[in-house]
Amino acid sequence: MKKKKKKAQLPIRINILFFVVFLLFSVLILQLGVVQILNGEDFQEEIERTNLDTTSIPVPRGKIYDRNGNVIVDNEAEYSITYTPPKGVQAEDRLEVAEDLAKYIVMDDKDTLEGITERNKKEYWYLLNKKEADKRISAEDAEDMENAEVYNATLDKITEEEISDFSKQELEVIAIKKELDKAYSLTPQIVKNENVTTEEYATIAEHLDELPGINATTDWNREYSFGETLTSLLGSISSQEQGIPAGEEDSYLTKGYSRNDRVGKSGLELQYEDLLRGRKEQIQYTTKKDGTVIDSKTVVEGQRGKDLVLTIDMEFQQEVDKIVEEELKAAKKEHPYENQYLTDALAVVMDPNTGELLAISASHYNEETKEYEDSGFRALSDAHTPGSVVKGATILAGLDSGAIKPGQSFYDRPIEIKDSPTFRSYSTGLGSMTDITALKKSSNVYMFYVALRMMGENRYPFPSKEIPRFDSNTLQVLRNYYQQFGLGVATGIDYPHESTGYTGTSNSPGLTMFQAIGQYDQYTALQLAQYASTIANDGYRVRPHFLKEAREPIASQDELGPLYKTVNTDVLNKIDIEDNYLDRVQEGFRQVFQEQGGTAYSYFKDADYKAAGKTGTAEVGYYKDGKKLADTLNHNLIGYAPYDEPEVAFAIIVPYTGENSGNTSNHRIGRKILDAYFDMKENRDEESKDDNEEANAEEETEG
Repeated sequence: MKKKKKKAQLPIRINILFFVVFLLFSVLILQLGVVQILNGEDFQEEIERTNLDTTSIPVPRGKIYDRNGNVIVDNEAEYSITYTPPKGVQAEDRLEVAEDLAKYIVMDDKDTLEGITERNKKEYWYLLNKKEADKRISAEDAEDMENAEVYNATLDKITEEEISDFSKQELEVIAIKKELDKAYSLTPQIVKNENVTTEEYATIAEHLDELPGINATTDWNREYSFGETLTSLLGSISSQEQGIPAGEEDSYLTKGYSRNDRVGKSGLELQYEDLLRGRKEQIQYTTKKDGTVIDSKTVVEGQRGKDLVLTIDMEFQQEVDKIVEEELKAAKKEHPYENQYLTDALAVVMDPNTGELLAISASHYNEETKEYEDSGFRALSDAHTPGSVVKGATILAGLDSGAIKPGQSFYDRPIEIKDSPTFRSYSTGLGSMTDITALKKSSNVYMFYVALRMMGENRYPFPSKEIPRFDSNTLQVLRNYYQQFGLGVATGIDYPHESTGYTGTSNSPGLTMFQAIGQYDQYTALQLAQYASTIANDGYRVRPHFLKEAREPIASQDELGPLYKTVNTDVLNKIDIEDNYLDRVQEGFRQVFQEQGGTAYSYFKDADYKAAGKTGTAEVGYYKDGKKLADTLNHNLIGYAPYDEPEVAFAIIVPYTGENSGNTSNHRIGRKILDAYFDMKENRDEESKDDNEEANAEEETEG
């Protein structure tokens, strides 16, 4: 008997599957209908949105204070009208904004209107007469040209007559559009920030909805509390028109700058740009495809730059500036026949123990304006022949190299060398000199013998009219010793640029001997100050610096914020010379200022603070336009005080004083600077004492 076949179930399963698919499609169709009918407009608006864009709003730079908490550089707020173009904005759109904005602000100052170029006028005329202008270039000619070439050719077809009769109102529109054209997408561009009136500011703020991209905000300019004092060293910042430096765009842009950001251009503003710049406020915009902003929110709160506290004492700085300028004026008055030469006086004052710069001053007489100018940067950049101030380094080189022994004496008489000028001291009556008295009385002959012996020439007295033995390495050996004190090398100062001086390129026995008395290589006032500080500081060469500390910004206008960074003493090197040799040079320097016969004794003998140092007069040529006009002199001075526990060191250079050796302005400047320093210190100590006594009395009363 045959079994019955089992009935297949497949058709039923397929039917079920088809039914499920039908239901799913029905749901999808229903959902699509809901999307299209109920939410279509909302979703279409969402689709039209672009990605979120973020723009950065500049913040005020950090302030700069002196060591006593006095504000040197502040920020002065001023009204500002800015333009932040949305994406895809066209020239026609900017023209429309400019025409609307011209109804509310005035742009008719002389500089603004004179800054309108012929091209600016042609571009304006083109936008007003686009159809007519485009016809001036045939389609056949345009085929072989790029779009930019067609545009430029079209502008060339616009005649002078067509752009010659714009009204004042139209010129203002052109001036505004010129500023709008500079803007980058989502980056604020200042349209007007000078002389924006309260009425203009308020009117713009009231009509912002009619002015796409325009904003009424606040900008800042640097304000100098002490006028011109120190400004040549503080440096400057760029205008928004200048923006970041040309050629350095990549470096700045990678750090988050915008192209039109104002940055430090020179001086300390440039040196400490990273601290002073602050943190920009970041605003996130949501825009439609047509560029319309539909939402914005602040994603990063802005914070102004960090505040700098300098080592400079501005009260003392002003006094030093006054002294330097007055003494330069007095020197010119005393020696009117030397006026063509007496144009500069330079001074650097620093703490020899820490490297803190207390004052840097340079007065320059401008022959064209007949005025004296603050040019403190010259103390870092201008190198001059130092003269006898380097003799301390020469004595130490001689002692350390074994060329001379402590206390060794030479009789100061002229040295005659074949085919060379006579090598002599400023006076023929100095007599027998030791290493210490040679410093005290500034014997050139003693230094000549140091150089001769370092060259391998040990004959004494040197035979007249002969040629000395000569080791060509000696000049470099001398320079190596000098470099330990900072002479001829970078001082390490925290400043964008400094000169390392001038190093002569020739070499001979005579030049080596001249180097020993400071009559060959040239140094800056800052290098000489570091040299003086190294001797005062028992052979430790410290890096000079302007920055004392950096502080976090706070809202208060009367106090500094929390400490962010402090600058500690940086010892660059300890001179590789025995301490007892340095003691002898320090004693020689003391005698220069404090003992009868010392070359600076008459100027410092009655000073309570007991200074030490070295005088220097250098014979130099005065050149102009590459031509030597005359033989002249540099009058220099270095020193420190008190000699036993130095707390201040200085260097003075008065270059090109003329042919008259009687100029004493270097001594007068040095004496007055030290007087001012110790007088201020005494007065401040008294004030501090009085304040403490008053505070103690109040505590006792409260108790």
